[in-house]
Amino acid sequence: MIINNKRENNQNLLTINMHGVVKFNMKRKIKMIGLDLDGTLLNEQKKVSPHTWDILSAALEKGVTVLVATGRPLAGVPSELRQFPGMRYVLTANGARVIDQQLDKILCERLLAPKDAEKVLDIFAEYDTLREVFHDGNGYMDRTEGLERFFDNPLMKDYTLATRKPVDNMKEVIHQLPRGFDKVRAVFSRPSDRAEAWQMIHRETDLTATNAISNDIEVNRAGVNKGSALLQLGELLGIRREEIMACGDGMNDLEMISQVGLGVAMENGIKEVKLAAEYITDTNDNEGVAKAIEMFVLN
Repeated sequence: MIINNKRENNQNLLTINMHGVVKFNMKRKIKMIGLDLDGTLLNEQKKVSPHTWDILSAALEKGVTVLVATGRPLAGVPSELRQFPGMRYVLTANGARVIDQQLDKILCERLLAPKDAEKVLDIFAEYDTLREVFHDGNGYMDRTEGLERFFDNPLMKDYTLATRKPVDNMKEVIHQLPRGFDKVRAVFSRPSDRAEAWQMIHRETDLTATNAISNDIEVNRAGVNKGSALLQLGELLGIRREEIMACGDGMNDLEMISQVGLGVAMENGIKEVKLAAEYITDTNDNEGVAKAIEMFVLN
């Protein structure tokens, strides 16, 4: 177990014994758990281990609300998770959408205006990128060839091809699809291009930019993030911030980890997420999510 001392004066979480050793106060009621997918709930093979399935089921049987909190579109969430018994809600596109699957109803929706989506796509078009837009739970991409230069993990290439709809003209998509967009994303082949585009987006727009992997940029409407969406769902369900736990590993998990009552970072997570978390669990390949739920929810 790795303890982050960032909030060691919070007596609801930590106590200091007579020897000066920091210990967790395990007596806290968790009523909702938000789980990132890639690098968190899913292992490097993009699977959920059988033991983790059992732990999720045990938490749900205990009456805890468990949901996926992902940057993916709804169509990119594995079907076995969308259909998981008792897993009613799903948070997608970094919090742009929160869906009640049982009622087939959108509970929260904060969309990117078409003009903003088009502006961001124009910035991305200046570089060698795989460009994507998410709309109404679906993902669209502007190329299908040469994807291996954008992804170190070939499984990410396979996932992308399986869950995105290829289009010839991304601007036509922007003008043809109704209302706004969940998210716009680009994966870069060169780090220097990504750094330049990142600065341009922050300089020329007031939108929210983040990333899930080291060579992508994800852009949402201003103020949209997983943390605010998770708290909004909590309010709808009568669940207080202190009763919400979240697990994540990447930059697009940072607000979620820092805003909820109990933020859990994966051992394989980035430095910023680990610093923001109150607890660091094991890696995604070593069932870190299951270990955290066992410790804070099932014990």
